[in-house]
Amino acid sequence: MIKFSIRLGLFLLISAIVFAIFSNVFIISKTSDYIYEDVDSIPIKEMALVLGTSKRNVKGEANSFFDNRMEAAAQLYHKGKVKGLLLSGDNRTRYYNEPSDMKKALMEKGVPERVISIDTAGLRTIESVARCKEVFHHNDVTIITQEFHAFRALYISQYYEMDAIAFPAAEVPVYSSTQVTIREFFARPKALLDLYILNNNYINFKGNR
Repeated sequence: MIKFSIRLGLFLLISAIVFAIFSNVFIISKTSDYIYEDVDSIPIKEMALVLGTSKRNVKGEANSFFDNRMEAAAQLYHKGKVKGLLLSGDNRTRYYNEPSDMKKALMEKGVPERVISIDTAGLRTIESVARCKEVFHHNDVTIITQEFHAFRALYISQYYEMDAIAFPAAEVPVYSSTQVTIREFFARPKALLDLYILNNNYINFKGNR
């Protein structure tokens, strides 16, 4: 019985590792052609979906992920590559509001308030992308986030049959990004489970517009 339990445990562990590797290779291969790094050659889209993150890191310092995404979003707008921006992020308490922080940062960069929409119910990437299509009815979008994150966001957009591309914000130094890169490795298989097994029944489509 003990030997059987050990064998079963090893089988499940190996299966999980294989699935994780497969998921990463599969998602990246399906989406890499839709990432544009040159702002001058990127196609014009109706809307930029800017994925949220905290403006401060765990040490209370400025978060380079946030700053670089805001810079990319402002650049895309000022170059005339998008007509508007949907800022989607976490607002689970009144003391933490990613979209509000993003809006303030973008307006400081000269983006007019009239072209900015916010979605405070985008608690996770899958919700931000799904709600962009199902709640805000934007199909023709450019997703703005770091490249390692863009692969997963793009794959989710493909699942929802969106006409989406991505414009990657500048990466951050290795010492700042190692942890999130590891987390992203495991988030990709979780995305496949969310989309095809769990069936998205828990996604909130009734939040703010």
